[in-house]
Amino acid sequence: MLIKNQIYEAVITDYTAEGQGVAHIEGCAVFIPNAIAGERVRVKIEKAQKTWAAGKLTEILEKSPHRLNRECPVAKLCGGCDFWHMDYDEESRLKAQRVRSCLNRMAGEDLPQVPILAAPTCYGYRNKAQYPVSQKKGKAYAGFFRAGTHDVVENARCRILPEETDRVKDLVIDYVNQYRVTVYDEASHTGLLRHIYVRRGAVSGQILVCLVCNGRKLPRAEELIRRLNTIPGFTTLVLSVNTKKGNTILGDEFITLHGPGYIEDTLCGLTFRLSPRSFYQVNHHQAQRLYREAISLAGITKEDLVLDLYCGVGTITLAMASAAGKVIGVEVIPQAVEDAKDNAKRNRIENAEFFCGDAGQAALELERQGIRPDVVVVDPPRKGLNGDTIQALARMAPRRIVYVSCDPATLARDVALLKETGYVLNAAKAADLFPRCAHVETVVLLSKGEIDSKKVRVEFSLEGMDMSGFQKDATYGQIKERVLEQTGLKVSSLYIAQIKQKHGIIERENYNKAKSEDARQPKCPPDKERAIEEALRHFGMIER
Repeated sequence: MLIKNQIYEAVITDYTAEGQGVAHIEGCAVFIPNAIAGERVRVKIEKAQKTWAAGKLTEILEKSPHRLNRECPVAKLCGGCDFWHMDYDEESRLKAQRVRSCLNRMAGEDLPQVPILAAPTCYGYRNKAQYPVSQKKGKAYAGFFRAGTHDVVENARCRILPEETDRVKDLVIDYVNQYRVTVYDEASHTGLLRHIYVRRGAVSGQILVCLVCNGRKLPRAEELIRRLNTIPGFTTLVLSVNTKKGNTILGDEFITLHGPGYIEDTLCGLTFRLSPRSFYQVNHHQAQRLYREAISLAGITKEDLVLDLYCGVGTITLAMASAAGKVIGVEVIPQAVEDAKDNAKRNRIENAEFFCGDAGQAALELERQGIRPDVVVVDPPRKGLNGDTIQALARMAPRRIVYVSCDPATLARDVALLKETGYVLNAAKAADLFPRCAHVETVVLLSKGEIDSKKVRVEFSLEGMDMSGFQKDATYGQIKERVLEQTGLKVSSLYIAQIKQKHGIIERENYNKAKSEDARQPKCPPDKERAIEEALRHFGMIER
């Protein structure tokens, strides 16, 4: 076992899923932020367990040719970006390798490599920003959270955002300070302004500003609108009412203070209406490449019925409509479904239908109605597909399944399960929609293998299959496993319940509560709280 605070010499051999360097010292895996594969370094051990340790880079003895001087002055503090210390070639390589590793290790594949759609630029690509607002010495400021905390790191100019987005943020903060608009305090649940949300159309240039507030009224709104009108492209101002405790960003009520309450943008030759809650990929150029790849893999004909689960505002659905006989989109967010229907009308697409509902339940209902799609497209959130969806896909037995994923691990898990039902993996490609950030998108094609589809429909059953990963939220076991894998810490169900309660995630009555009202329960330590919150973010249970 390595010794805490001791300095060791090591060679970086690999990366974690989040892009930290990995070295092996005396048989122990050591995770080292800001390190690059191939470098020989000195590392100080900050946390030591039997099989793993966390270290801090103290000296680079042999520097990688991929190392750069960071362009962003707060890159080490801000939790938004991960790779300003390396060139983009190495970042692309490690992302493609991560996808390949997950598919080979978890889905039983033997892929020699996975190609990646690398981004043409790392600058100004992100069309949406959600700035948390804080204050110091009585003055409001906005930025992004420090990794693993709710400490807001101020950043005058974020390099992955358009300049107009930061201008909106600065203008709103000046307004807040001049008119003494109160800033939300998470601990006391007091104050008004929580987040500044900005969305900009990459083609249209239209800008939507949404202020997330702990209340329904914004002081001197007319003055703020006057100032926002000085920014080219400003189109609409919306108030999102979020009076809940926890760190969920958007509320359930939206009040339009100026403009139509949405903006428009063009993607894959189609025009889309985007409201605050509409899902829309943050990198316009790379999203077009990703969707075109998905459409190409789908191999759609005019005789095909296409089902798009997790359709958002209908981007992929409508892009496939011209090649298909009919397309059906399913999305759980009502506002997004209304946007999707409106998008079909404005693009004069008549062979598309949209339904609001949970993807798994909707798929099962369509299957019960005897609907058998020829092609199914899925683009689920980070936690992947649920059990109902897996079951429905197996029974529907579409000719092809195109799976777009933002998490290679849950993608690989679902590919393994779909393979058990007779599908084979035909193609896989990574797509970098998040340059300088650890996330990576993947698109894969699955098709029916050499198996009798009728037999699958009759005999397939999820009975006996591990269903813990398919619940609406991650299970306690999954959260424990994630925490152990990422940090080496073991956390109890009680600690997880405490952190879930802190973030407003509803628990079943009396679940993990003390047996008596006056029983004293141990409080979750800060390091374990941070680790549990990271797991909750990973599974999409709380906002990033």
